[in-house]
Amino acid sequence: MSELQPLRREFASREDLIAYVTAQFPASAEIDSHASPIPGGRAAGLRALGAVDGAKYAATRNYLNGRVSRLSPYLRHGAVSLSEVRDHVVRRTPKRHESEKFVNELAWRDYWQRLYAKLGDGIWRDREPYKTGFRPADYADALPDDIMQGETSAACIDGFSRDLRETGYLHNHARMWMAAYVVHWRRVKWQAGARWFLTHLLDGDPASNNLSWQWVASTFSHKPYIFNRENLEKYTAGAYCRGCPLANNRRCPFDKTYEQLGAELFPNAPPEGR
Repeated sequence: MSELQPLRREFASREDLIAYVTAQFPASAEIDSHASPIPGGRAAGLRALGAVDGAKYAATRNYLNGRVSRLSPYLRHGAVSLSEVRDHVVRRTPKRHESEKFVNELAWRDYWQRLYAKLGDGIWRDREPYKTGFRPADYADALPDDIMQGETSAACIDGFSRDLRETGYLHNHARMWMAAYVVHWRRVKWQAGARWFLTHLLDGDPASNNLSWQWVASTFSHKPYIFNRENLEKYTAGAYCRGCPLANNRRCPFDKTYEQLGAELFPNAPPEGR
């Protein structure tokens, strides 16, 4: 048996690095050889940290063009630490209350990790029953190809799918919308969507990923999470709805009130669970 050699750490260029990693991990490259434009390493993580504005984050975080930190890949891989990020943001935010929302999100990440330490592989099992009126057996095991390839004809869903595959990143709101679509509109088990996300996300952490999917699915929350077109248009400035063939043909599956969507998606659930 040949002795394992340490991986190279110095490269002449980004292209050299990509070629080396592709050669070292051919099975992964066969699944997807696309390299994200997001740079790695501590220096890049510190640059992202230096750009964080706690007050603007709190005010705009739900908007796809809001001032989110983009720190999650660096936190995931240890380029920066939770305590380091917390201390920096609190120190740089003049009014203490303006950093509270950002610090709260860091606390959620820590919470997911502590649950993971306790549950282990249990994060792949439904923590609670579905609150949708359906049984686990009513959900498909595999993710449909049209979702994975971005060919559903819904401009928002296809855009999120493309961004996931090409950049390895999705805004948290987009992750929630995509998860809701997969589980509730297409009735696919959340585990299939969670595995797909982990295949592509640079910040793909099993704890945050899986338990967030379960929150959307309602197996780790008191009700399923859904969205409608009004909500999506508000937080995307209508970027996906303009020119969407489904919206233009009045076939948008999200263009209803929450009450209408709840009755349509969860006909067997009690009204309070929709």
